[in-house]
Amino acid sequence: MEKFLTDLFKGQSYDADNFFLIAGPCVVESEELVMEVAEKVSVMCRNLGIPYVFKASYRKANRTSGNSFTGIGDEAALKLVKKVSDTFHLPTTSDVHAHDETAMAAKYIDILQIPAFLCRQTDLLMAAGETGKIVNVKKGQFLSGPAMKFAVDKIKHTGNNTIMLTERGTTFGYQDLVVDYRNIPWMQEHEVPVIMDVTHSLQQPNQTSGVTGGNPQLIGTIAKAAVATGANGLFIETHPNPAVAKSDGATMLKLEYLEPLLNQLVKIRKALKD
Repeated sequence: MEKFLTDLFKGQSYDADNFFLIAGPCVVESEELVMEVAEKVSVMCRNLGIPYVFKASYRKANRTSGNSFTGIGDEAALKLVKKVSDTFHLPTTSDVHAHDETAMAAKYIDILQIPAFLCRQTDLLMAAGETGKIVNVKKGQFLSGPAMKFAVDKIKHTGNNTIMLTERGTTFGYQDLVVDYRNIPWMQEHEVPVIMDVTHSLQQPNQTSGVTGGNPQLIGTIAKAAVATGANGLFIETHPNPAVAKSDGATMLKLEYLEPLLNQLVKIRKALKD
């Protein structure tokens, strides 16, 4: 594992050969939600020796409909993410959407996540790099793994080498995504850890209803293949009741199903190592 990740997880007890997990609800909906998810997932990961990063977006800037929920307020949401970190001693991450948000978000979170649609935005990438925080760039649905070299180079130009890349599917027609697992080793050639965004890869965007659809029944399939392919980490959005979630309910994994899946994934990783 990269040294900066070892430092990130230094407060956790984990199996150094394991993948790491980024997980949480899509967006900060309430204090009760983020605290419940963080507590339960941190116990699962501790029991399975999985390094864990809590994730929840403080704002959802990219919504299909202008009527969709975007958040409870940036500062209020970021303070709740920071409370999760302080309470459960976890590193945290959230999306940043513009260059003038990066310094604000960096005060509260450990990893700045660049959304896939924004992975070519030079001013955003460089502003994120200049914070000195870890920067996780999601591969655009319209890009190949090798093309992400340029995103990595832009961040490195700021003197920041703490970079991760995330695969989250490739556009297939107007309303579907497919996963090309070649992108995992291809992006690892950029000498950065590579994460598989399991849940967003199953989105069905651009629905005429104004709400993104998805195929959550395939979460296990995508996650198992990613571990088998050698992904360094997994990104899984989870919620106690996705049916009432205010964002990405069609693709989030129900929280009660996460632990059985993680058990299977740990066994796959161990089998590959053996």
